[in-house]
Amino acid sequence: MSKITEHRKQHIEQLYQLFNGILAGNNLTGLVEENKHLIENTIPSDVVYLVDKLMLSGIPVDRLKKGINKLLNLLHRTIHNYPYHKPVKESFLGCLIEDNAQLDKRLKVMKPLIREVNKSSKSKKLLNDLKINLAGLHTFNNHYLIIENVLFPVLEKKWGEFRCVKVMWSFHDDIRRDLKAATRLLENGKFDLKQFNRLIGNLFFNMYAIVFREERILFPLVAETIPEETLNELFYESLEIGFPYYQPEGLPERYKYGEEQNGVDLQSGVLSPGQIRLLFNHLPVDITFVDENDKVRYFSTPEKRIFPRTKSIIGRDVKNCHPPESIHLVEQIVDAFRKGEKNVASFWIKTKGEYLLIRYIAVRDEHGNYKGVLEVSQEISEIQNISGEKRLLDWDK
Repeated sequence: MSKITEHRKQHIEQLYQLFNGILAGNNLTGLVEENKHLIENTIPSDVVYLVDKLMLSGIPVDRLKKGINKLLNLLHRTIHNYPYHKPVKESFLGCLIEDNAQLDKRLKVMKPLIREVNKSSKSKKLLNDLKINLAGLHTFNNHYLIIENVLFPVLEKKWGEFRCVKVMWSFHDDIRRDLKAATRLLENGKFDLKQFNRLIGNLFFNMYAIVFREERILFPLVAETIPEETLNELFYESLEIGFPYYQPEGLPERYKYGEEQNGVDLQSGVLSPGQIRLLFNHLPVDITFVDENDKVRYFSTPEKRIFPRTKSIIGRDVKNCHPPESIHLVEQIVDAFRKGEKNVASFWIKTKGEYLLIRYIAVRDEHGNYKGVLEVSQEISEIQNISGEKRLLDWDK
């Protein structure tokens, strides 16, 4: 972002003190009175600088998020009134805003359903209607994937004070967690109304909070600081993931492989760059490679990727590709690989009806020097069901 003035630095320091007062549990009414001028003169960029400063201070993420919620509640009116011209619909930011508008409509449809369920929590029809509506909210995850995998990498490169994205990503994960938990409650046959109300309350609060923070803090600054041609590129990258609700007109041309003349000697064969791309993209696994400097250098693009990736992550620090709650795990794996203590770390999870095997493999040269990490992800449900032997071709069946 633009160079910060001494006046703004002092303003952010005062916001920092206000935040600490909120965390300490000081009298909120008194804090508002004492800091009325400060609150009324805060602008969106102040919030970004402040959150960056808070992240660097080492405050635990959960505590930090609670404090941010309270502070932004105090700043809500001031930030909302900050001058902001909405971008056109058929643009990167415009499509994200249109999706937020569609989300708002869906949440409003759900509110009377939730009220009715509280009156009659044993009505199968009401519970089924709620389940259908929640299923529609799952689609909105694409919005968060675009923000995390397309926009955030650019902000990390362009902004020195980018750490607010880590906090926002953590809120995204809270939304995903509560949405899954609320859906499970409607599916398991033992509906717990009290637990459902708690989950749905958190879900609505965080979804609306993220919409406000995107449209009144993040997007105005993006529009001011990121060149239009870069945002146009982000638009096309976003179409690869797919906007959840709003469908913009026009699609980017599919990437076409050229007929390269220069082959690459792989020691066990010579392939053209185009053939290498095709080979990697037809493997029955997702591949992502992070080099020895912890920078993402490559990912395969099979027809169906398990975990979304976009070109914006190339050159991104691997620690910035994960929410703050899981960074310690990433650092632990990379550190063990770099020291030569371990060579493989494996995980397996069940999600959305799929059984996923995720393996992190240390990449070393012929001398044993650490050269990076290969992430290989695979859907293994079909493999899990294999038994006996199959020696004959059965295509006709």
